[in-house]
Amino acid sequence: MTTAGFLPYQWELRETVRVSPVTVVEKSRRTGYSWAAGAIGVEHAARCREDGGMDVYYMGYNLEMAREYIEYCGDWAKVMQVGAVSVGETVFKDPERPDQDIKAFRMDTSAGKIVALPSVPRALRGMQGLVIIDEAAFHDDLEELLKAAFALLIWGGKVLVISTHDGDENPFNTLITDIRAGRKPYSLLRCDFDRALAEGLYKRICQKQGKEWTAEAEAKWREEIIAFYGDGADEELFCIPNRGNGAYLQLALLEKRSDPEIPVVRWEQPDTFVEWPEHLRVAETKDWCEENLAPLLRQCDPKLQHYFGQDFARNGDLTDIWPIAVQQDMTRRPPFVLELRNIPFDQQRQILWYVLDRLPRFMGGMMDATGNGAHLAEITAQRYGMGRITQVKFSEGWYRENMPRFKAAFEDGTTLLPRDADIISDHRAIKLVKGVARVPEGDTSGGRGKRQRHGDSAIAHVLGYAASCTDIVEYGYEPVLPSAHAPGHDDDPDEAWGDSRARFGRGAY
Repeated sequence: MTTAGFLPYQWELRETVRVSPVTVVEKSRRTGYSWAAGAIGVEHAARCREDGGMDVYYMGYNLEMAREYIEYCGDWAKVMQVGAVSVGETVFKDPERPDQDIKAFRMDTSAGKIVALPSVPRALRGMQGLVIIDEAAFHDDLEELLKAAFALLIWGGKVLVISTHDGDENPFNTLITDIRAGRKPYSLLRCDFDRALAEGLYKRICQKQGKEWTAEAEAKWREEIIAFYGDGADEELFCIPNRGNGAYLQLALLEKRSDPEIPVVRWEQPDTFVEWPEHLRVAETKDWCEENLAPLLRQCDPKLQHYFGQDFARNGDLTDIWPIAVQQDMTRRPPFVLELRNIPFDQQRQILWYVLDRLPRFMGGMMDATGNGAHLAEITAQRYGMGRITQVKFSEGWYRENMPRFKAAFEDGTTLLPRDADIISDHRAIKLVKGVARVPEGDTSGGRGKRQRHGDSAIAHVLGYAASCTDIVEYGYEPVLPSAHAPGHDDDPDEAWGDSRARFGRGAY
């Protein structure tokens, strides 16, 4: 089969089902996935068993969907020139109620069959092949239906689950969350209304209706469709399940995963600190690091791999640095958490590099590269390696991909945090915003007294956790320290920002 006739997201579906035992699709309304699934069904039913062919069982949530799917399959059979096709209704005995019959629609090919079944789990008893569950969120007993469908995987079957959302507590959304969290090893596809438009949906509609396509007409049509759905547009068109609000991480869960032995180190300076001569700021910062950070870094287990995450701020909010030691049992435990308030840019760099130079088996990290954080993220990546430091530009997609896995780590007990009121408050600041977990814009709740916080440590934590889940090749990094007696050099050149020879001399890369 060629890509002719398929929109890109429909072809993506076909290619994914071809190689994946389980494929799950969250989609906008009326994007043509059922039609594309008809082609997939005919392909599987018309192919001989030696070439991967199998029978196909389709389940919609009502009789009309079943009838429509078989019609799609009949149309595709003509396009594919599949021989010996017969289409009609069929009746077979209910495996659990022998005195009753199950009505279905059926299409037979010379190699196999496609059967559109009612939405009852027992209808799959004794079946083997590809199961397609369409608009899964709207089936009466999806959890039991999925159990019945997954049983077909044992003998080489496949499962395709397609749906628009129907609330954040629906089993369909739970399935998607489990996939994103890494709890289910299934293939996940996503196509909202705007992606479908970008890949030709409205052009296809114009083609079918004999209309001329223009960008202006498409933009107008888009607004009309969104207006038609009103408050339901996010769920119906943009793959955002409704009723998503409230704290993402429950207090009881956070307290359960908190460890009173993990220290939180905080440093704040007055506004006048930035006016100090550079050599005095460097010296003050170095002394503070030696007194407060060096003892903690010396306690880090040299046998464990270490990562970090950093959320950056210069004024108002906090910079949080969240080191992570991956324990023997794969639990992510911070040896300490570092918070900086009102610290100049150069000294933030000085402190971060002081920490990273001394973390044993330092593997890599993720850094906030939005706004003012971009510069520090870039030069840190240049210093430690572009493949080790990920510069993160936060987006809805990034949160959607990483937050479910982060939450799963709390639920599984594989990530820990300090038992600290402000740190826990930061993590409680994560909310579901239009179905995606993140710290809402402008939310500066939390903190002691009137101290402003914006979920800073939670963002550093998720960055560090995400970094620790990446596949980074380990290699040795050890800064080459010039002689303490070299002219113009401090005894620790990594902090000697006031001397250009220290910035660009040996060990500066």
